[in-house]
Amino acid sequence: MKEIFFIEDTPEGRISYYLLLVFVTTLPFDRIFSELALIVLLLHTLIHLRKEDMIWRARWLGWMSAGLYLLTMAGTLYTSRSADAWPEWEHRLALLLFPLIVWFSRLDWQWYRPRLLKAFAFSCLFTAVYLYGVTLYDIYSHREPLNVLFTKPHMNHYFSHPIGLHATYYAAYLGLSVVVFADRLFGRPVRKLVRLGYSLSMLLCLFTIFQLASRAVCIAMLVIVNLLIPIYLVKGQLRWRLFIGIFSLTLMSLLVVWRNSHLHSRYLVQLKQDLRSDTGAILDPEPRMARWQCAWELVRASPWIGYGTGEEVRQLKERYYAHHLMISYTLGLNAHNQFLSFWLKTGIFGMLIYITVLLLAFREAWRRKDIYLMAFVLIIVCISLSENILDVNKGIFFFSMFFVTLLPKPTAVGIFTHGNKNTGPSLGARVPGYYDLLP
Repeated sequence: MKEIFFIEDTPEGRISYYLLLVFVTTLPFDRIFSELALIVLLLHTLIHLRKEDMIWRARWLGWMSAGLYLLTMAGTLYTSRSADAWPEWEHRLALLLFPLIVWFSRLDWQWYRPRLLKAFAFSCLFTAVYLYGVTLYDIYSHREPLNVLFTKPHMNHYFSHPIGLHATYYAAYLGLSVVVFADRLFGRPVRKLVRLGYSLSMLLCLFTIFQLASRAVCIAMLVIVNLLIPIYLVKGQLRWRLFIGIFSLTLMSLLVVWRNSHLHSRYLVQLKQDLRSDTGAILDPEPRMARWQCAWELVRASPWIGYGTGEEVRQLKERYYAHHLMISYTLGLNAHNQFLSFWLKTGIFGMLIYITVLLLAFREAWRRKDIYLMAFVLIIVCISLSENILDVNKGIFFFSMFFVTLLPKPTAVGIFTHGNKNTGPSLGARVPGYYDLLP
């Protein structure tokens, strides 16, 4: 933990680093803390901006995040109600700010990336400990048996309610934290006691994801834990032993889901209902598929340019009313699918741009064999299929921060300020050839 809080850098660099540290550690909590840290970091970067820093290198993939923000701006040009578009400009501003901050800041982001990820992972871990403390105290105060832990009043949004964070986004944070702890556990030599600590931390994060019951993140974690971690972090006989151990743990989890009525209902029954257009079911009277069909009707009516920024909910409410989806109409629910959302607002070209951003990031992760970037993209894709991740503050911050942080910023001077051609990046890529990152 010492390397997280004590660094050697210029005064300017230390301030930037500690502001980033505040940002990542407060992500699981109220948005005001992360917003203040981001605003101060932006002002600090502008104050120390120098002429030689203002060099444009278009080859950096981090600029694609800003491209999504420009897409939001473009959709405002033809929206029928521009007043509804301005809030989206504000909500998504981090998509533009983070690439600018990363590019113009003199901080060596790749050198400090392992520390920031470790701080983020421990923040999510301590948050999970707090949430379990609240839940167990609630069970004890009501004199209930411990087996009620996996019941509806203590799962999903009920579990994450004390911190006011959507269960899916907190599960996404924990998913990336699992990769951080796994890399610390398998990717580098550590003492036995430290190894035990990382093992318990990883298991607690996985257990918490299971408790949060976010199906999208759980599907991503099945791939990350069963395939990415053994393939990218472990070699030799240990890889096969890890394959067998993780596969056995997965089978045990599936058996628990099958035998526990509450978990079975959440993970399997509601998943089936979500993928059907039938309405009126007790558990899920208005499934996602019904809302997706409403969105598809709108897409078919205006497939090329969509309806403009800020029009999604207003247009969908008309279709909800026509199809008697009164819950969705009353709550003003969005499409709950980021791909459909882009198609509704900015047409097929907007959706294709978003898909291209994710594909290019995945290609970069595959080329560099970077488990962090690959796991991050996989989590984003799975969530994008069931949520509008770029319509929520915590989703926007998660995407914009780690999208630009996990993509190395090329420099003309060297690989990184604190590295050389032999050391490569501090974290992520496992093979040589880092001169390919240079412009």
